Amino acid sequence: MKRADYNRLKAIEYAKKWAYGRNPRYYNFDSIGGDCTSFISQCIYAGSGIMNYTKETGWYYNSVNDRSPAWSSVEYLHRFLINNKNVGPRGQQVEIDKLEKGDLIQLSFDGIKFSHTLIIVDIDMPKTLDNIYIASHTYDSFNRRVSSYNFQDIRYIHINGVWKW
Repeated sequence: MKRADYNRLKAIEYAKKWAYGRNPRYYNFDSIGGDCTSFISQCIYAGSGIMNYTKETGWYYNSVNDRSPAWSSVEYLHRFLINNKNVGPRGQQVEIDKLEKGDLIQLSFDGIKFSHTLIIVDIDMPKTLDNIYIASHTYDSFNRRVSSYNFQDIRYIHINGVWKW
């Protein structure tokens, strides 16, 4: 397996194009719990160009009925990125100072369960919640400050790269 760069610019360009719309190639999950993580998976795919078709623990989308749990679930996406040792994108949980454009943020509104995924589209210095701008679905937005959310807990995921055969 070879490491390739995660194309952060392509991920952000995809986020900008589809932040306020829905790509017809993908199911819109808004009516069944929210489209945020599916949208972020689409952004990551735009920047990685490869899916991981490992049943149960992979990260892929062929159709609404043929997809991995990680494609559209906050917790499963986190688990996939942090634990992936196979093809596809890999990430790690980091502190705010390690974040880059194209990385992810996940929010917990109740302090118990993480339930919203965001992609970073811009960062000003110093890296504070007021200076990090995101895109998301469910609560459709582009260039929204993270500090505008009312949340109880937050975690940051840095995409380390993409592994391909």
